[in-house]
Amino acid sequence: MLAMLWCNGETPSDRVIDGLVEGKTVFGVDGGADKAAESGYEVAEALGDLDSISQSWGGKTTELPDQSSSDLAKALNLLAQRGFQEIDVVGCDGGSSSHQLGNWAALCEALAGPTIRLHHEDSVTHRIHSEERELLIGEGTQFSVFALTPCNTVRIEGAQWELHDSTMSLSTKGLHNVSQSHSVRIAADGILAVMVDRV
Repeated sequence: MLAMLWCNGETPSDRVIDGLVEGKTVFGVDGGADKAAESGYEVAEALGDLDSISQSWGGKTTELPDQSSSDLAKALNLLAQRGFQEIDVVGCDGGSSSHQLGNWAALCEALAGPTIRLHHEDSVTHRIHSEERELLIGEGTQFSVFALTPCNTVRIEGAQWELHDSTMSLSTKGLHNVSQSHSVRIAADGILAVMVDRV
């Protein structure tokens, strides 16, 4: 099952949305449900603590009242528990700097298993959670890799600067790499955020 989570940040441009919604169930993260509906998309359900919703959603809501984590983190875990294998997140740009960092922190709190991507105006963040992934990004594409948790073995293959079972922590070690073929293979024993530039 495929899902899209629409957050309550800046409304994504057509460049971000085009071709992304097809075949996915759209969920709103709190006030993001309003923004998705205002943009013309059918929202299956609004998720979160529901303190930012302006429209009446009737029974199409699931309240997630736990205040110890963000609405995005709670929504990601709920969809993982429901069996969604791929989750694309839009509307995550804008807002305060703390919310921007909080989006990455939510990738750490989200359960292992689903493929999770955060779609920004200038890039896409792919979460790698104790796994190996092949990213089809095109030759010559710039990308950066950040360890969100300490990792003992990180591998990057198919890039200008490769890593082979290297240690990584949150640092600039993986900033500004370039793919050398149509894909790169990245693996880690922890959680990585891989930011791929839009081309």
